[in-house]
Amino acid sequence: MREIKSISSEDFKVHEYDDIIDVRSPNEFNEDHLPNALNLPVLDNSEREEIGTIYKNENPFIAKRKGAALVSFNISNHLKTYFSDKEKDYSPLVYCWRGGERSRSLSIILNSIGWKPTILKGGYQGYRKYIIKSLEEILSTSLNLKIISGLTGSGKTKLLKHLFTNGAQIIDLEGLANHKGSALGGDEKLPQPSQKKFERNIFKLIESFDPKMPIFLESESSRIGDLQVPAKLWSLMKNSSLIEVEIPHVKRIELLTNEYQHLIDDKNLLLTKLEKIKHLKSSSVFENWVNLINEGNITNFVDSILKDHYDQAYLNSRKKTYLNDPENSYSLKDISDKSYGDLAQRIISNT
Repeated sequence: MREIKSISSEDFKVHEYDDIIDVRSPNEFNEDHLPNALNLPVLDNSEREEIGTIYKNENPFIAKRKGAALVSFNISNHLKTYFSDKEKDYSPLVYCWRGGERSRSLSIILNSIGWKPTILKGGYQGYRKYIIKSLEEILSTSLNLKIISGLTGSGKTKLLKHLFTNGAQIIDLEGLANHKGSALGGDEKLPQPSQKKFERNIFKLIESFDPKMPIFLESESSRIGDLQVPAKLWSLMKNSSLIEVEIPHVKRIELLTNEYQHLIDDKNLLLTKLEKIKHLKSSSVFENWVNLINEGNITNFVDSILKDHYDQAYLNSRKKTYLNDPENSYSLKDISDKSYGDLAQRIISNT
C-alpha cells in the first residue's frame, strides 16, 4: 500500500490537487478554511460536540470507540456520494484541525482504495499560523500604500472601484469586511466574515500584488463593523500618503441617498441603526433626525447627519489617525461614473 504523504502549508500549491478536502465540522469550516476547500465532515457539529464532551467528562476510550463508529459511518456516506465517480488517479489534499485523527481516518481509507491523498501537516491550525506569519512578513516589506480620503459621501469606495477597473492594485477593506464602516454600514442580509477569513483574504490579495506598484485603500478606522484591520496594516496605513477627494455637499447627499436606498426603504431599520450613535449627540439633534425620517424628509436628514455628525467625526479621526497631510487633492463637480473614471486615470498617472 502506498505511504500517505504529508505537506506543510508553506509548500502546498492548490493547483497540484484535484480537491482540497476539509473534514472538520461545518461550524469549523464556516469560520474559515483553505482557499477552494470543500467540506466533507467526518463528524458533524453535534457529533463533534458529543464526542468532545464524552472525552473530557467521562472516558477517552469510550469517546474514541463511539467516535470511530460515527467517523466510519460518515466516511461511508461520502464514498457512496461525493467519491463515487472519482477516477483511479484521484489526488486530494485532506486536512482537519491539527492534521490528526480526522484527516488521517479519511486518508487511510482513500489510500486503501488506490487514490493518492496527501495530509496537510498541522491541519488548519498550521495553515492559520502560516497566514499570520506570512501576512506579518509581507506587510514588513516596502509597500507603497496610497490612502483615498475624503468626507463621508465623497465617493471614496466608488473611486476605489474605478481605480481597479483602470488597472490599479486596490484593497477594498469594506468589501472584504462586508461592511461600509460606519454605524449605518452593516447589511443584515450579508453577514461579515470571521476575523480569520478577513485576514486570510487580505493576505491572499496582497500576495498577488506587484510590490513595486502603488496599492490604493480607502481611509478607514481600525475597526470595520466587528472586524479589526490587522495591526501591521493599520500601522502602515497611518503612515501612508493621502489622496483627498472633494465633491459639493449637495452631491454628497445625492450619492449617499443612492448608496443607502435599502435603509431609506426600511425606516425602522434606519432608526434602529441610529441608536448606535444616539449617545454621541444632544437630544435635540437626535430628535430632529428621528422626526425628519418619520416625515420622509430624507434629503434634510442626510444633510443634517453629515453636518452634525459625520463631517466633524471624519476630520477629527483623520487628524488623530494619519500622520501626513494629503499629497494631492482632487475636486469633482458631479458623481457620474465618467467623472470618477477620469479621476482614477489622473490619479494613476500621477502616482
